[in-house]
Amino acid sequence: MTEVGTLTILHVDDDADLGELVALYLERGDVDCSVTTETSPVEALERIRGEERFDVVITDYSMPRMNGIEFLESLRETHPELPVLLFSGEETTEIAAEIVHAGVTDYLRKGFGSDQYTRLVRRVEHAADSDGQFDPESETELDGVGVVGTDDRFDTADDSYASLYEYSAEEIVGKHWTELHPDHEVEHIQRNVLPVVESGGEWHGRSEGLRADGTTFTESKMVTALDDGRLLIAVSDVDE
Repeated sequence: MTEVGTLTILHVDDDADLGELVALYLERGDVDCSVTTETSPVEALERIRGEERFDVVITDYSMPRMNGIEFLESLRETHPELPVLLFSGEETTEIAAEIVHAGVTDYLRKGFGSDQYTRLVRRVEHAADSDGQFDPESETELDGVGVVGTDDRFDTADDSYASLYEYSAEEIVGKHWTELHPDHEVEHIQRNVLPVVESGGEWHGRSEGLRADGTTFTESKMVTALDDGRLLIAVSDVDE
């Protein structure tokens, strides 16, 4: 039994040595926590669905039998609001859509040095204070996902994201994010959206998108910052 107020964390990673390292950093950090390490996602699900109770789950992406997203999808069937942080070596742009659609609470890419684990401690605190998912109260499914680089231009976008603006995914790459919004909306985003995201928060709401033919549409949008400074954006067409 953990003491009252102690944060209980389950870390799922098939690398046992890394599991020990993560537990060491978390338990010696500023957060009052107790870490349980599990190398099998299948057995981790059994623990979560059993008598044990956890406040936050940290999971890797590449694991045997099921990856981190598949693990999360199975977990969400019985624990829809349990905060889950994806701590993975995968390139964000490769799994951005999976992260959003699966309902991951937060994502941190694995790296080298103690600073990475200091960031992990902070992300665990943030996840524990969340409602479990990027946008748990959203009434509109977020259909498309894009990633904007630190130069304010798109690094990547999936086909669904690009099609909302009547571009191909290849045409979106390299575009400045302002090209996908009318001028008055750019001002709104700069004043109201970016300050929230840059301070470490997530912005959810509606904005106005600009299609390639010059017409506009109302979009439901989620914007959050990745640990490397890039922006993860998910949108859907409310007008549809």
